[in-house]
Amino acid sequence: MIHGSYYYYILLINIFIYFIGGLKSGSMKTEFIKRLSGEHTDHIPVWLMRQAGRYLPEYREVRKNAGDFLTLCYTPKLASEVTLQPLQRFDLDAAIIFSDILVIPHALGQKVWFEEGEGPRLDPIQSIDDLPEFNQDKFLNHLDPVFEALRLTRAALPDDKSLIGFAGAPWTLACYMINGRGSRDYQNVRHYTFQNPDAFQNIIDRLVDVISIYLIEKIKNGANALQIFDSWCGVLSVEEFDRWSVQPTAEIVRRVRKAYPDIPMIGFPRMAGYGYEDYVEKTGINAVSCDPTLPLSTLRAMQDHVCVQGNLDNLLLLKGGDAMVSQAKKICEALNDKPFIFNLGHGVIKETPPEHVELLIKTIKDFTRG
Repeated sequence: MIHGSYYYYILLINIFIYFIGGLKSGSMKTEFIKRLSGEHTDHIPVWLMRQAGRYLPEYREVRKNAGDFLTLCYTPKLASEVTLQPLQRFDLDAAIIFSDILVIPHALGQKVWFEEGEGPRLDPIQSIDDLPEFNQDKFLNHLDPVFEALRLTRAALPDDKSLIGFAGAPWTLACYMINGRGSRDYQNVRHYTFQNPDAFQNIIDRLVDVISIYLIEKIKNGANALQIFDSWCGVLSVEEFDRWSVQPTAEIVRRVRKAYPDIPMIGFPRMAGYGYEDYVEKTGINAVSCDPTLPLSTLRAMQDHVCVQGNLDNLLLLKGGDAMVSQAKKICEALNDKPFIFNLGHGVIKETPPEHVELLIKTIKDFTRG
């Protein structure tokens, strides 16, 4: 009798832990999640792209002790620590897990490294055959440190704070994988797509598969929302944008939604200009992150169909002062009565004084406090 009661007790504890874990995953209804889902809330949620990073002295200390950038990304306790650092300083509504979009090609078997002061480097590929045969278990095992960092971070976050998982979009990842480094226009990659459309399609198809798997796993491990970064889609023509950015993203959204219908998903087709509204219509995302080239009238028009996120110029945050405060208030005044989350139009610049971030967050919070 005692033996049976003991195991019944253990079973109840496990059910309770599972239930609590579920509450702290994608089902959490913070103000941030409510806004992403199209609901109105009393306060404007705010988080910043690259909010965990080189502008913070505490990040630079952890980065120095970690050794190299990828070691930091793949060390769960350190990745979780730097994810939480900005929320320990500022009244932000969401954390975004510290990692890098290039962990995906790295997990696929491509050589990836980071040159100090120069950015990412990869051994370029010309076809999907240049990579090892895909093995899902090996892929997920490689990325398990990212998932552990998510678990650690979600456990440490208060229930009123959300955790964002992210991935690079297929086009942006393919640009790095073929070019081997960053570029202003990726002309050689675009030329490659014209010369080898079938081979490039194979790369995109593989990336759609693995990004979908990766994002679903992030939800399982504590992410409450997802963002897909298409940082280089602005170099594409109208037809290319639809084929290489919109359609692959739509397929990723479809697959993630099949597994987790209620998970909020944010798309960021950076510098897409003409293509933003088409992207919103065809991808099925919950929210669109907007760069600073878009006028507020365009953002407001999109709010009838999707939550908008953005779009303060990160150079204004670097400058700080009255100009930054004035534009932040202007954005809030234009957009707050419809689905809206405050963010930058791109990531925090490394030279940004933390005091400017503190002033910005206070400005946003004070706006809805009256």
